[in-house]
Amino acid sequence: MTEKHSIAAVLAGLEQSGFVMGDAWHRAHEIAQAHEGDWQYDRLHALLHRIEGDEWNAGYWYRRAGVAPFEGSFADEAGQLRQEVR
Repeated sequence: MTEKHSIAAVLAGLEQSGFVMGDAWHRAHEIAQAHEGDWQYDRLHALLHRIEGDEWNAGYWYRRAGVAPFEGSFADEAGQLRQEVR
């Protein structure tokens, strides 16, 4: 994927799916991987690994994004990320 995807649209898909592993998660993960190195997508990548339950990997992506690990709900983190990328 070379086209930049809207973080808001990706987050909306995750929200609609209830922040569970599934099609929306896999699509979001592909998008995050395609834009590795861009802090917004690295931050998304961290959220995805939190959803997956892989805290170690999430920590790696938070460090790559230059932010502290998020400690709230998935929905709260999605809301914060949406605000940060406006």
